[in-house]
Amino acid sequence: MLEPRCSSVALSKADRVLRILVTRALLMALPFALYFGWRALAPGSAKDRPAPLGWLFAVGAVLVGLSLMATVAFRPDNRAQTYVPAQAHPGGAVTPGGFEDSPAESTTAGR
Repeated sequence: MLEPRCSSVALSKADRVLRILVTRALLMALPFALYFGWRALAPGSAKDRPAPLGWLFAVGAVLVGLSLMATVAFRPDNRAQTYVPAQAHPGGAVTPGGFEDSPAESTTAGR
């Protein structure tokens, strides 16, 4: 049985960023595609009017804004973690940076 690519292969950071950019570009293009698709199928009178490009752009911007808000709302929280920057070692090796769990702060430390 074949597994989907997203579950069997870890995506690199560049692939994830590209996926996010393509998704946002598609959200921006969606109102234009729907309008021009409707216009191609509509009766002749609809084709005589100019396209409401400002409104289409505004709807696309709202869709992108909603996707940004959804990203913030549904992403895991990393406020309890500490960012450790990447480190270059003398042999040329690089340790990648990332978030690590912070040690539990003791509330009785000052007593």
